[in-house]
Amino acid sequence: MSAAPRIDLHTHSTASDGTLSPAELVRAAAEAGLDVVAITDHDTTAGWASALDALPAGLSLVRGAELSCRWYGEEPALPLHLLAYLFDPDAPELVAELARVRAAREERGERIVALLRADGVDVSWPEILTGAGGGTVGRPHIAQALIRAGLVTTTTEAFGPDWLGERYRLPKEDIDVFRAIRLVRAAGGVPVFAHPRATRRGRIVPDELIADLAAAGLAGLEADHEDHSPAERAHVRALAGELGLLVTGSSDFHGTHKTVRLGAFTTGPEAYERIVAEARGVTEVASG
Repeated sequence: MSAAPRIDLHTHSTASDGTLSPAELVRAAAEAGLDVVAITDHDTTAGWASALDALPAGLSLVRGAELSCRWYGEEPALPLHLLAYLFDPDAPELVAELARVRAAREERGERIVALLRADGVDVSWPEILTGAGGGTVGRPHIAQALIRAGLVTTTTEAFGPDWLGERYRLPKEDIDVFRAIRLVRAAGGVPVFAHPRATRRGRIVPDELIADLAAAGLAGLEADHEDHSPAERAHVRALAGELGLLVTGSSDFHGTHKTVRLGAFTTGPEAYERIVAEARGVTEVASG
């Protein structure tokens, strides 16, 4: 009996806040023994082409993105992330919305740097932009500048309350989560809620909202993730079962920004097959 394929459906490259280029990412995925990897950079498809060009033999690539969303049913609005798989990257409404979010993220980054500099913290916005290498600019890039300046030693410390977690945190513009699901489905994509019970990240959405999202077209929930405790994973699986949603597991790999390794958590072949079957945007690509 052959071993089940190893499938990791949540990874980041330098097209957003990962430390490996898209080409390095797919090579690392093959070296890690994966059979399928998804590239899911924040609010962008910029890494797709180079990941495809570098795809090693024996590895299948799922093209996707992690969308920055918000639910406005609470005050303040609650941020959440939606993994979108195999959507048409040229769907006009979705393209426009992602461009808006990326521009707002960059503007927020520049404002955070201005606040830091006003307090005498020696960080440079042009240097941070260079560090992002044309990718979607986010707080992890500012965290790297704080590390380079010797002000903190780790990304985790940079995201603490004294720095980017609270004192220098500014709100960002996101996509209403119901609109995001509609846009992804209209673009032929398959939306999955990323780390929905990760209480260590802050507030989480109520189960009732997930039921409403399922009715609006949500396809699945990411259960196996490093930010979920065993109890949280079990809760997500049970909820997915009740709602008829598929369940994924993935590393949320960011390279050296995080300690988690590629393939640390994986998705079962049945869930993967459901995603591929539901997609109408682009297909998964297998390298011979």
